[in-house]
Amino acid sequence: MSFSTDVKNELARVTDEQSCCHVAELAALMRMGGTMLISGHNTVGVNFTTENAAVARKALTLIKHGFGLATEVVVTRARRLKKANSYHVRVAPSPVVAKLLAELGIMRGEVINAGRDMGLLRKACCRRAYLRGAFLGGGSVSRPEGEYHLELVTGNHDFAKTLVRLLKSFGLPARMTDRKQDFVVYLKDGDAITSLLRIIGAHNALFAFENVRVVKDMRNQVNRLVNCETANLQKTVNAAVRQVESIRLVAARMGLDKLPPSLQEAAELRLAHQEATLQELVDLADGRVGKSGMNHRLRKLEQIARDLEGKE
Repeated sequence: MSFSTDVKNELARVTDEQSCCHVAELAALMRMGGTMLISGHNTVGVNFTTENAAVARKALTLIKHGFGLATEVVVTRARRLKKANSYHVRVAPSPVVAKLLAELGIMRGEVINAGRDMGLLRKACCRRAYLRGAFLGGGSVSRPEGEYHLELVTGNHDFAKTLVRLLKSFGLPARMTDRKQDFVVYLKDGDAITSLLRIIGAHNALFAFENVRVVKDMRNQVNRLVNCETANLQKTVNAAVRQVESIRLVAARMGLDKLPPSLQEAAELRLAHQEATLQELVDLADGRVGKSGMNHRLRKLEQIARDLEGKE
């Protein structure tokens, strides 16, 4: 079962007490997965389609309990690809359905409202319910173990713009793009996705997302620290190898006894402790020189070696 399915199954069990929220949620559901059925008697019906049984039950409950309409559920099975079940919640054409569509804001008189539902979204609770319905009808979210990505897919451009404005009203950095015949409203920030899950009431999914996210962030932090430590260790090893080679060249060309006492001491310490870090060499010097002083002496030895090579 995908993470998106887990989220939808949880959201399908969320119930609002206020009837205005039922209307907002059903309006978004219908805009995502609903179609109008027009009969020969100038009456309309409704068909809502989904592949999630829990979402179908939620749509059925909102239609029957909120509006008292007679409904039927038809289950079909695809013959190709994944052969998943499709659930069709149907309301037969009747004059009463026109009143339903008008209350949902889908019809304004005899004109279809393209997707500007701001009249339904005056209250914060209705805005949350509307986003929940949009996710139930056409949303998906990737598992937190991978890249963070949540999207709402619709074929209605005006509805997609309404979703973007609504998400931004909650401070979420929503963006929109097109994909073939559809419009995709998406979030790619982990904080934004967890905020949306909280807003629409998917609290169990939120906790699961955050748990994985914490482990993932901790693992990434440990990897960064290990990589940094490895890089520093490699730099230390490279510097030590370079210094030892320079000191050996100086010893072979002119002899270490020709060096000033401070450089001779540094050269002997490095030759005796070839894997030691700079701080460890300072400690071995028993406080006679600091870290910057030891570094200066080793650099001076490298410079002498370069000069000797240049003369030759």
